[in-house]
Amino acid sequence: MKFDKHFTFGTATSSYQIEGAHQEGGRTPSIWDMFCDIPGKVHEGHNGNVACDHYNRYEEDIKIIKDLGVDSYRFSIAWPRIFPAKGEYNEEGMAFYKTLAKRLREEGIKPAVTLYHWDLPMWAHEEGGWVNRDSVQWFLDYAEVCFRELDELVDSWITHNEPWCAGFLGYHLGVHAPGHRNLDEAVRAVHHMLLSHGEAVNMLKQRFGSTTSIGITLNLSPVYPKTDSVNDRLAANNSDGYSNRWFLDPVFKGSYPADMMNLFSKYVHSYDFIKDGDMEKISTPCDFFGINYYSRGLVEFNAANDFLTAGAHSDYEKTGMGWDIAPEEFKDLIRRLRSDYTNLPIYITENGAAYDDKLENGRVHDQKRIDYVNKHLQAVSDLNEEGMNIQGYFLWSLLDNFEWSFGYDKRFGIIYVDYKTQQRIWKDSALWYAEIVKNRGTVLPLNA
Repeated sequence: MKFDKHFTFGTATSSYQIEGAHQEGGRTPSIWDMFCDIPGKVHEGHNGNVACDHYNRYEEDIKIIKDLGVDSYRFSIAWPRIFPAKGEYNEEGMAFYKTLAKRLREEGIKPAVTLYHWDLPMWAHEEGGWVNRDSVQWFLDYAEVCFRELDELVDSWITHNEPWCAGFLGYHLGVHAPGHRNLDEAVRAVHHMLLSHGEAVNMLKQRFGSTTSIGITLNLSPVYPKTDSVNDRLAANNSDGYSNRWFLDPVFKGSYPADMMNLFSKYVHSYDFIKDGDMEKISTPCDFFGINYYSRGLVEFNAANDFLTAGAHSDYEKTGMGWDIAPEEFKDLIRRLRSDYTNLPIYITENGAAYDDKLENGRVHDQKRIDYVNKHLQAVSDLNEEGMNIQGYFLWSLLDNFEWSFGYDKRFGIIYVDYKTQQRIWKDSALWYAEIVKNRGTVLPLNA
């Protein structure tokens, strides 16, 4: 595999997963602080109170990023640090991100900043959260101060990370904060997230006249039927609509997929939350498209399921999350996006794998992670040979961290974190990735 000098190599994190310092710098609770306190929601009752203590150790982490040699570092801003209460701007919270962005710039690392990576302030949740249309304005107030204070330091903006997770896992399936199980709420919440995305893009370009690139990141998973039967193909269509098209269609086509609106209508009693002009705003042109890719989906028909679909058994090799390792299906996804949706430059804003890493004699030999990343980087290289215009790759994650409902049980990092001492230890995958970045992808022995 080979990448040209303009290709962006990066790594990524998010605020709640690494920062800790949950009561420092004026920060107030987010919905994830609340969710972690609900018995049974998070593995062994883990929380992000300390996490990787990045808030206090950011200089050490910047040195790691510098030594990795990557071009860019993707991080997110904690909304409750910026607005700890409704209408109350916290300069101390913003100062942390200003310092972080400046230090990254000084080290030659481009900051790629995500505005929303799921840590909605509790004050917003208590007023209805994303289900309340007022959330669009709350988000714009937040985005406005971020643009005003940080735009000159930022290389690229991402409005939302994975609204499928924030919307459907949070409000429909109940496995993410705020833990609700209501499809009507979920569809409304997603609509307001997407609307706030489009409005924020407009704000940066029109009100600020900024030339900084801005986009959105969707988590996408190509879905395949277990067999070629009519029933299994129907299941795959519905699963694809729920996971992919419900987000791709409004962003790129200015409409929700009609088949899914019909399917949802058993629980969504009215689509009156879609106001005149909303869809045009949601589909406001962006500068790039971010994709988080981890795995494919394999499904079969299940009459007991609301959407007539259920996960099917697969004999694919799997990661520590139990997810299929599917680099060829990743290629299918990108080709489909190019044929059906967009010509925008694509960035893989997350890709990586969790494994049961063991620290032995000061080393972590994570060959399976190296193999996983190698296969997906090769796929990116192959796709660019086809002219697919993937302009960057951000490895998830820089650090082992708080993995949402899995707590600290799952390790995605290329840097091992000892949570008792906060010691950072380079895994074999970090050493390997540094060589890939240095050589712009020249194939190396996988045990290098």
